[in-house]
Amino acid sequence: MSTATLAFEDVIARYEPVIGLETHVELGTVSKMFCGCPTTFGAEPNTQTCPVCLGLPGSLPVANAKAIESTIRIGLALNCSIASWCRFARKNYFYPDMPKNFQTSQYDEPLCVEGYLDVAVGESTVRVGIERVHLEEDTGKNTHVGTSGRIHGADYSLVDYNRAGIPLVEIVTKPVPGTGALAPEVARAYVAELREILRTLGVSDVRMEQGSLRCDVNTSLSPAGSRRWGTRTETKNVNSLRSVERAVRSEMVRQAAVLDGGDRVIQETRHFSETTGDTRPGRSKEEATDYRYFPEPDLVPLAPDPSWVEQLRRELPELPAARRARLQESLGVSAEDMVQMSNAGVVDLVGETVDAGAPVGEARNWWLGYLAQRANEREAEPGDLAIAPAQVARLVALVAEGSLTTALARQAVDAVLETGQDVDAVIAERGLRVVSDTGALERAADDAIAANPGVADKVRGGKTAAVGPLVGAVMKATRGQADAAAVRAILLRRLGVEG
Repeated sequence: MSTATLAFEDVIARYEPVIGLETHVELGTVSKMFCGCPTTFGAEPNTQTCPVCLGLPGSLPVANAKAIESTIRIGLALNCSIASWCRFARKNYFYPDMPKNFQTSQYDEPLCVEGYLDVAVGESTVRVGIERVHLEEDTGKNTHVGTSGRIHGADYSLVDYNRAGIPLVEIVTKPVPGTGALAPEVARAYVAELREILRTLGVSDVRMEQGSLRCDVNTSLSPAGSRRWGTRTETKNVNSLRSVERAVRSEMVRQAAVLDGGDRVIQETRHFSETTGDTRPGRSKEEATDYRYFPEPDLVPLAPDPSWVEQLRRELPELPAARRARLQESLGVSAEDMVQMSNAGVVDLVGETVDAGAPVGEARNWWLGYLAQRANEREAEPGDLAIAPAQVARLVALVAEGSLTTALARQAVDAVLETGQDVDAVIAERGLRVVSDTGALERAADDAIAANPGVADKVRGGKTAAVGPLVGAVMKATRGQADAAAVRAILLRRLGVEG
């Protein structure tokens, strides 16, 4: 049976999925993990390197204290135990994105172990076990030039080592069985909640589109009722919440088709296609022995002071789940609204807009609607926009009092984002207030009627729905600064028709 004809519902009826997620988080430190090179995103290729991160002979690494602290804070937020003693290891593999031919990582002695994260999916709560949170360094970036975009079929490859050595935290879940049809949604909800925690901790900008948060998605299937788990595949470097969900769903359907055909699932890495929504084979999946781990001889072990760890625990900020519960009660919104706002990263922005005087519904609509659209266009987070919640509340108030239409308020938003000026300043400078001069509106209405006699006759004949072009003409004449409902009422009155 092909994946094109196999329905997801058929998969769930006959197979049990098990998922697991490995999330890589680039920490927002000023310098790299083992050297002083800067970590600025978007710099010219190979300009943020030194003998240490290039692995030149004789260079010696020194661990970044801030990265260690950030990793411990992540572990504490995920209910992990913090190791009293651990050390780094060399993970050996030969690939051009690591100039040393090994990655400094942690293997059997991670910094944080045995935690969990509760995630909400609909009305259910799923506890996802955390196996480990460990600290390592990121690799460089390969660009394969050619039509395929991958190393196979590329004309040549370029390597940028700016990213090599940036502090990278890997968060590995335990296998998550028993989710059934919800498996894709559980995967997405887990990454979304984890992203919110990391954003709240301030340890990373968690921009998936820039690669500072990447997810490897493990999926396996076993026949319903079986006590043995199936062979897993690992879909690498999935870079959006939507794609995490789609990757799980696609792999479940693909693996079911393989099993239905009497074949076996191959343990391998795979790549998700944003265009087709399916996964393609990568390479056979390595085991830990393939990497020939051994302790890093150039770095001393880590032994966090228990009193320091407890201090970090006390200093943790209010985490997203607790904040949502508090804001949900104070704002009086539904749990579904809270999840939607949380996924969009606007919970606090909505709360601050309400605190500045805006009704909850209007604050929510602005941040999830027009402002989210503008953020997406800039490939930014809503909170990065150059407009404050108080300014949004001011716009809401001006619309409510009739000084602005929604269209004019959007123009004001664009002007604020463009200039950085205050709301009232851009409104005054650009003349964006609603035209409230009744005489001026009546003159514009008369001009529109005179210019469109055929439309006017239809309205006089009782077809009030035909008044739209006349309203549009008046709005154009007033540069969109009239209230459309008021214009319609004036037109109908001038035409002798009751609306």
